[in-house]
Amino acid sequence: MIAEQTFTEQYFRVRKHSETICRGLETEDYVVQPIVDVSPPKWHLGHTTWFWETFVLIPNYPAYRPFHEDFSYVFNSYYETVGKRVLRTDRGNLSRPTVAGVYAYRAYVDEHMSRFLNTADVSPDLYALIELGLNHEQQHQELLITDIKYILGHNPLLPALKMPIIEHQRQASRPPVSIREGIYSIGYSPIVDSFHFDNELGRHKVYLNETVLSGNLVTNGDYLEFIEAGGYQNFRYWLSDGWAWVNTNAIQAPLYWYQIDGDWWNYTFDGLIPVDLAVPVCHVSQYEADAYARWRGTRLPTEFEWEIAAVDSAVESTVAGQLNWGARWEWTNSAYLPYPGFITAEGAVGEYNGKFMSAQLVLRGASVATPEGHSRPTYRNFFQPDKRWQYTGIRLVE
Repeated sequence: MIAEQTFTEQYFRVRKHSETICRGLETEDYVVQPIVDVSPPKWHLGHTTWFWETFVLIPNYPAYRPFHEDFSYVFNSYYETVGKRVLRTDRGNLSRPTVAGVYAYRAYVDEHMSRFLNTADVSPDLYALIELGLNHEQQHQELLITDIKYILGHNPLLPALKMPIIEHQRQASRPPVSIREGIYSIGYSPIVDSFHFDNELGRHKVYLNETVLSGNLVTNGDYLEFIEAGGYQNFRYWLSDGWAWVNTNAIQAPLYWYQIDGDWWNYTFDGLIPVDLAVPVCHVSQYEADAYARWRGTRLPTEFEWEIAAVDSAVESTVAGQLNWGARWEWTNSAYLPYPGFITAEGAVGEYNGKFMSAQLVLRGASVATPEGHSRPTYRNFFQPDKRWQYTGIRLVE
């Protein structure tokens, strides 16, 4: 178990990073909600603070008094167990509490968390809850980055913003990764990793056919060939839902791509820049990833193929090579479903992942926006197939 002082330092390191992400924002930027998927930055800062107040301080620290009686209603996300909450679609209407009020809330909770962590006898169950809270805030840090990008990327001025990430970096070429036919173990292993979410539990065996995964992600140049070949206009490459999505929304390119005077430009945190053909393609939906794979005459990997290809070859001796991953969340063709023996935990913590196991697809890996230390081969991210405001990319089965 981590020593209490180290645990406190870890807490404040994570909390500080959330505020670092927002450092360049103007007050007006904190309150915008252009679509339901994107929450205002102010709400993220309040919600992650609400987690500590609601699940750690109130039940475990008798001396604590809540900062404001309405904040549980304002900053609860989807926890039915905890009580009523503001509708997700109405988060952009929260002109109050103010940005200054939310930062005061964070300071108040942080002060009490410091006292608590330095004096409390942290039981194993409480330790696990605090570790979950740290990873919860790290998830919201990635959402903060991608939500801020969506907010600014839909501002007609397309403003630049200093952000603590390197958005687009050329990948070093890697050879393909071969998986031999056989039976493999999938899921969280305490031998390999420490922290895990509940949806990684239920380590089990799967049978895989012989498979070869590309060692490299699909680049902007690769994807531009699909666009120029009329990929968005040819129904033969699209599943029915994807084809309906393309036509209903007039999709013609990845999110944040603009064609200006015949040239392709890309909105980034550096502003509008020419599309770099050597950089991995980004901000594509699963519909687009699947259509691109079909156009290439292949398919996306399953989440199980991806996991086995991503583990160290010393662990799985029947894997030749190892994936270079972490630049983009990689779409798979696997439905987000529970592993064998999955059990929903009691209370609000049980609402964290399990209740979303419907009509969503799994992404594997991590992205340039994923905080340091918040990734592992068994991590199961998940979104509906039309979502593309995250740093999502494509890897193919060869």
